[in-house]
Amino acid sequence: MQTRFLIGLVVVAMPVMYFSWAGFPWEKKVDYNVDVKPILNKHCMGCHGGVKKAGDVSFLFEHEMLEPGKSGKIPVVRGDADASEMIRRILTDDPDEKMPKNGTPLNDKEIGILKQWINEGAKWETHWAYKKIEKPDVPSLNSISNLFGLLNTGDKAWAKNEIDHFVAKKLKEEGLKTSPEADRATLLRRVSLDITGLPPTEKEVQDFENDKSPGAYEKVVDKLLQSPAYGEKWTSMWMDLARYADTKGYESDGGRTMWRYRDYVVKSFNEDKPFDRFTIEQLAGDLLPEKKDGFPVEQNVIATGFHRNTMTNNEGGTDDEEFRTAALIDRVNTTWEVWQGTTFACIQCHSHPYDPIPHDEYYKYAAFFNNSRDEDVWDEWPKLRFYKGEDSLRFERVKEWVRKYDPKELEAKTQFMKVVEPKINAHNFVKGDQSTVLVISYYGVKDKGNARIPQVNLTGADNVLMNIGTKVENAVLTLRLDKLDGPVLSTIKVPTRDTVIVAPIMKTSGKHDVYLSLNSPKAPEEWVRISWAAFQKALPGAGQPGYEQIVSDYATALTRPTESMPVLWEGKGDFARKTNVFVRGNWMVKGPEVKPDVPKLLSPLPKDASRDRLGLAKWIVSLDNALTGRVIVNRFWEQLFGRGIVETVEDFGSQGAEPSHPELLDWLAVSFMDDYKWSVKKLLKTIVMSATYRQDSRSDGHRKEKDPYNVWLSRGPRVRLSAEQVRDQALACSGLISGKMYGPSVMPPQPDKIWQSPYSGESWVVSEGEDKYRRGVYTYWKRTAPYPSMTTFDAPSREFCQSRRIITNTPLQALVTLNDPVYLEAAEKLASKMKTRGKTPEQQLKEGYRLLTFKPIEPKSLNVLMKVYQDALREYRQKPSEVDSILVYGKEKSPELAALTVSANVLLNLDNVVTKE
Repeated sequence: MQTRFLIGLVVVAMPVMYFSWAGFPWEKKVDYNVDVKPILNKHCMGCHGGVKKAGDVSFLFEHEMLEPGKSGKIPVVRGDADASEMIRRILTDDPDEKMPKNGTPLNDKEIGILKQWINEGAKWETHWAYKKIEKPDVPSLNSISNLFGLLNTGDKAWAKNEIDHFVAKKLKEEGLKTSPEADRATLLRRVSLDITGLPPTEKEVQDFENDKSPGAYEKVVDKLLQSPAYGEKWTSMWMDLARYADTKGYESDGGRTMWRYRDYVVKSFNEDKPFDRFTIEQLAGDLLPEKKDGFPVEQNVIATGFHRNTMTNNEGGTDDEEFRTAALIDRVNTTWEVWQGTTFACIQCHSHPYDPIPHDEYYKYAAFFNNSRDEDVWDEWPKLRFYKGEDSLRFERVKEWVRKYDPKELEAKTQFMKVVEPKINAHNFVKGDQSTVLVISYYGVKDKGNARIPQVNLTGADNVLMNIGTKVENAVLTLRLDKLDGPVLSTIKVPTRDTVIVAPIMKTSGKHDVYLSLNSPKAPEEWVRISWAAFQKALPGAGQPGYEQIVSDYATALTRPTESMPVLWEGKGDFARKTNVFVRGNWMVKGPEVKPDVPKLLSPLPKDASRDRLGLAKWIVSLDNALTGRVIVNRFWEQLFGRGIVETVEDFGSQGAEPSHPELLDWLAVSFMDDYKWSVKKLLKTIVMSATYRQDSRSDGHRKEKDPYNVWLSRGPRVRLSAEQVRDQALACSGLISGKMYGPSVMPPQPDKIWQSPYSGESWVVSEGEDKYRRGVYTYWKRTAPYPSMTTFDAPSREFCQSRRIITNTPLQALVTLNDPVYLEAAEKLASKMKTRGKTPEQQLKEGYRLLTFKPIEPKSLNVLMKVYQDALREYRQKPSEVDSILVYGKEKSPELAALTVSANVLLNLDNVVTKE
């Protein structure tokens, strides 16, 4: 009797509980973001949005749709669809008035949604991605089937952590079920490739298969996260976002020393640097308060290389300001794509066509970056200099001298020796007689030539420092105040090679035009070249014993070539720039001046925040920022599953894809920021520990029909390896890979005649020793000729930021793995290993497949491989001279090893091998 009563109570209670949670179906209201915005974007925004406001009507901002248009009628009258001009124009039969004009008419369902929305009050909502994140409740997996949690069965037994609760709930809604856990070898290979980018070793697989303890998998994950290879794997992802390359880009595409930035990223991932700190250092490391001798921590300045990965145009005849502006725009767009996942670039020319971001807010945001001191000059100043040997001793002697005689000057002098800023680049000189531009950015002047340096602040300046040189003797440069025949500021004997000179100037104050004129009677047609000039306070301690030597050390340290890399450096005071709106995006047509600010669409910049890159960077990673957490966790999720929770990882705007699991995305974002304190390793561990991640990747008919792309995560991920991983795996499985980390980029073997460098004559010189076998992340990256096998496997040229690589499957990829010298050598080495693992060709081929996949080969596949082997063996026995053409790396030469090498080459090309299952 009591049992019947309980069952009856449940039967009655369940419908009540359902409607209390879900709401009554007849009460469902129109949702602006889900129902209305897609209709407006599809049919209306093209003419009534950020690009156009036909008839003075726009639906981009809430207030605009409520204001009368050119006709005097109001598009949307809240509460009255019949009085709304929008609805009248949609329904009219008059071809001159019917909307959308020259477009596909709305269907009845769409019209009904718009009318219902207006009649319900036309409630306006912020797009989901821009709303403040609140941590959602984790769905309960209690149900009737497990007696509301009393039994540990079904989804409740399957779930390993909170991620699984969200996924199981969605699968149930979609009529799908979870998949069982992948076998141990497959799971270990998957997680090893995902966390370190490398396959596990045989021993690691055996140990995991033999470890029956409950925490066996977690121990493996923790070990992988501590591996140095972890940082290298995730740096490969970040390099696409940072558009990292070892060259400058554009047509001439000369070399650039940027590898220290890449090493900074590897170290940051390996030490699990909090992602908010990682962000701030890259965007504003030079502005952080931590300093030594008045100079920022070196690693923080190196981190700013993120935004010096922009391209520099060294072609003759180009306008440096045009390409400085191009770099500025690239920084704005990249920052938004990487951290905010929004298509911000279109706002350069007009207001956003689909999201409420006005045109001028682009330039307010650009103002944060507009003061960086780089100016598209040929030698890419500012650069961080790394002093060594005697130069390092000079650097330290100058610092000690300044610290002793005037500690207040230590910061200025240290900064100038480290980044040679602030200075006036010579392309800013206003050329006069007998003057020109040399080597793209330098100022060249002949005898009787002159130039003007406009509006130089001479207050407090005692010396002029100038990088100057010529090939002839007795050339004299005279600097004058305000006019060509004005008072002499300084007279400089021009050195006969490029040198940084320190010359005293007449004391004066205020801003003045400085005129320079050259007298070079001995060789009037010979050029004097000037790279830059700086007007500075003199080194302290004049008159003290050793002062002349310290001045010489100062000039020599600045003259001597040193290792250096481009970095960001903030221009302040007279070197700060004004920022104007570019009318219709044209950098030459300046509109109103704007001050640094962030879009009103997102949380405001705090009132006490500095209006520079540091203030911006802190705002980006503040907990109030709606986008950053969502975008970043989605980016890491996409790397593991091959698809983001939001598929368009680069676009979270209203035209981007809707999240497949919105509550899960928010839960991960809040956990990442609050609970994990921005720890990437903790985030990744949470994901890979989930039952969702551990599922078998095999599908079936039902899943293929209902979830063909695994959007609802009804199975484990199955994704083709990245370009770097395909190569690294071949090297690792063959035993060739080097564990060497850091340092300059290397040049592994590649097919001949890939590089064409007419400007510089550079050539691809194959690295020697273990450098040939280093991981792909260390490969030299030339933008106009990227490493060909990586390009074939969808790696970008890195001219611009790329959020995701669209995976393709082309015959060229098979041609790479079958013919590229790297894979041929890996195949030969693998064949040698296979030969020691079996007495017969059949055993050897079985072992080769197992070494690559950790699975037994199917009989059908083995038969195909045996045929490949036998055909090759017959060929090499008939033509022994051909053996040398395939076996070019080892000492052993035999038809059997040659045939096995061909077979190993085929193995490296198999889908199961180049795919993570």
